Amino acid sequence: MNVSWHQLQQLQSVLHNTQTKRFAGKRKTPKYGSLSKAFSDIQLQRFLHVIDSDKFRLLFKYQAQLGLRIGEAVRVNISAIDLETRGLTVKTEKAQVMGPLLIPMPLFKETIAFISKHKAKIEEAQGYLFYAEKLRTKRPEPYLEQNYVRRIFMEYVRRAGLDELYDTSDESSQDRGVRRLHRLTTHSPRHYAITAFAKQTNGNLVLTSRFARHSDPSTTMTYISTKKEELYKEIDNTFGLNQAVSLKARISGN
Repeated sequence: MNVSWHQLQQLQSVLHNTQTKRFAGKRKTPKYGSLSKAFSDIQLQRFLHVIDSDKFRLLFKYQAQLGLRIGEAVRVNISAIDLETRGLTVKTEKAQVMGPLLIPMPLFKETIAFISKHKAKIEEAQGYLFYAEKLRTKRPEPYLEQNYVRRIFMEYVRRAGLDELYDTSDESSQDRGVRRLHRLTTHSPRHYAITAFAKQTNGNLVLTSRFARHSDPSTTMTYISTKKEELYKEIDNTFGLNQAVSLKARISGN
């Protein structure tokens, strides 16, 4: 079929507008509105600088560089790390699928050094990298408990002078008072990683969704700071017409 360049441009514009409308009703709006709960580059550096524990520093780096959820991070086992390829196999908390991730070289070297230093405790913890100190817990699980990590995280956030309250939440239970809502939480390093990855790929939703291990790309869009209109513009500008049609079909199919 012979079509003019002008007709192709019109078709691409129609595809763009149609896809934008499809996602308009699906996009999830965070409870905190447009407030970003991710670290900035400078904030992350300040946060990591005040951490005096090599174990917690490494833990939060795994979140900030690989986008791990806190429950995934504390369960990292050395058996899931391929020492030849630097691949980390992760079973996601929500999608329950295996997702291989490439550990960046600096983080990989830091991991090897940590394993060498704490080899005995890691072996005692059945290979879990972020082992729990037996004197601190009576839990049967040999890895760090999530709520304990959350408390430690907030302590380091305060030390770095980064603690910000953006609202309060009324608890439904009568025996509990008003809960303060902090901008930075243990989800913030993951938020930072996903946002950074999106910027590195020019807002590529498909790649970012895979990196974040989201089963629904619309979930990924709540992490990307780029406005939705700019995101689709980047897709249209980055790919040719056939590629854009194929890409958008795959997005809508997920």
